[in-house]
Amino acid sequence: MPPPRPQSSCLADFFSYETTKSVVVKSWVVGVVNRVVQLLILSYFIGWVFLHEKAYQVRDTVIESSVVTKVKGIGKYGNRVLDTADYVTPPQGTSVFVVVTKQILTENQEQGVCPESEATYRCASNRDCQGKGRTTGSGRCIPYNVTLRTCEIRGWCPPEVDTVDVPVMLEAENFTLFIKNSVRFPLFGFEKANLPPQVSAGELQRCRFHPEQQPLCPILRLGDVARFAGQDFASLAATGGVLGIKIGWVCDLDRAWELCLPRYSFTRLDSVTQHSPGSPGYNFRHARYYRGHNGTELRTLTKAFGIRFDVLVYGNAGKFGIVPTLINTVAAFTSIGVGTVLCDIILLNFLKGAEHYKARKFEEVPEASVPPASSSPSGCAPGALGDQSREKQSTDSGTFSLGL
Repeated sequence: MPPPRPQSSCLADFFSYETTKSVVVKSWVVGVVNRVVQLLILSYFIGWVFLHEKAYQVRDTVIESSVVTKVKGIGKYGNRVLDTADYVTPPQGTSVFVVVTKQILTENQEQGVCPESEATYRCASNRDCQGKGRTTGSGRCIPYNVTLRTCEIRGWCPPEVDTVDVPVMLEAENFTLFIKNSVRFPLFGFEKANLPPQVSAGELQRCRFHPEQQPLCPILRLGDVARFAGQDFASLAATGGVLGIKIGWVCDLDRAWELCLPRYSFTRLDSVTQHSPGSPGYNFRHARYYRGHNGTELRTLTKAFGIRFDVLVYGNAGKFGIVPTLINTVAAFTSIGVGTVLCDIILLNFLKGAEHYKARKFEEVPEASVPPASSSPSGCAPGALGDQSREKQSTDSGTFSLGL
């Protein structure tokens, strides 16, 4: 009989069927590994996924927030007494504002021509002023003082000199900041504010935030904010900087409404550039315009150094949901099967007698040839008579197999 052709063999392999065969192995090593892996997987899902991460909840990460701020305090700067309207900008009480701690004033500026004060505009002759961006068309080199000559410019005169030493308003360390924050999670229609419940107006004015003693007080001392962010207030007030006040709302809505509480944390947001030689700290310029006696437009230019506060609100809320509970429960039971894969690898590759286990686990069964119905003496189908069939019961599943 000629051997089967390769095409027929490939076709038969393609249409073959594989079914699971259960093999019970009496091995302490494999049994212990199997149970340990199953226990670890089950502990991971129960301890981390369900209890810690609360994967059984539907989570809302879209937080709607409103922030209103108010700074209070009186400070002395030079010969003047400053209040909130003098040193806080912008004055609307938004989530981002600046407390000005140092100012360099250039008063009575008017439009005209004058010698520039910057070192890059120093000159010895008119030739040195050619091509300068702010020089007039004449490009003249004129005396700035008795010993220095600089290029002539057209603009606001006299020009600003920002290298002078000016005092710092250190009283700002004791100023207070009141933060009123309201949040809403639209998926659940949940709303909450950071104001402590059942607290009178008098008690609210007397409290001061402390992360351990009064963690819910919405009134913060500016010096404490800098200290909680790991900064020295005096040096920060001299050069300026940006501090972040973060309010976190991470709420479990399966618990009581009162247990959804804000958490405050503090950081310096410009810490990467605070040691930059080119532009350390934080400063900005603004001007106040007015008319002189002869109707000439004048202005006072202010270069302000200060501490900028950014109030950042983040958070999410979770509540029990049947869909994520079912998904993660099915994932937990499915992952337990990983132990079977690991045990098969050990059993079939690393244990003594691996070839014996392979022979027991994998078995190739050809298609059974069934004799025609006419071959039965009684004309019944094969196996229909009790004395003509064999019956065998499986010891592990309780099912019966009938064979000829």
